[in-house]
Amino acid sequence: QVQLVESGGGLVQAGGSLRLSCVASISDFRSYRMGWYRQAPGKQRELVARITSEGRTMYADSVTGRFIIFRINNKNTVYLQMNSLKPEDTAVYYCVAGTSDIWSSWGQGTQVTVSS
Repeated sequence: QVQLVESGGGLVQAGGSLRLSCVASISDFRSYRMGWYRQAPGKQRELVARITSEGRTMYADSVTGRFIIFRINNKNTVYLQMNSLKPEDTAVYYCVAGTSDIWSSWGQGTQVTVSS
């Protein structure tokens, strides 16, 4: 069973930066596509960024130019570097993993709060 453990969330002022980490208990991590979702109170869950097994990335329009997703395969870890944070980035951020079109595994989430 795949386990995903996120860390790095917290409270930051607008304009600041945070880096989220997700360590995956996957034996063939490099074959998985990884991603980050977020959910703010009263809003739908949103795919923020994803990275394929080949390293291709995709970002939501709302974070393009501010967030960077990257992975280090020999550490079984995917990261989300978040810069120029805005209050509207406040949400619980979830790490996800999958090998097809389905995100088969989800982490427990880490809270990110951006104060104005």
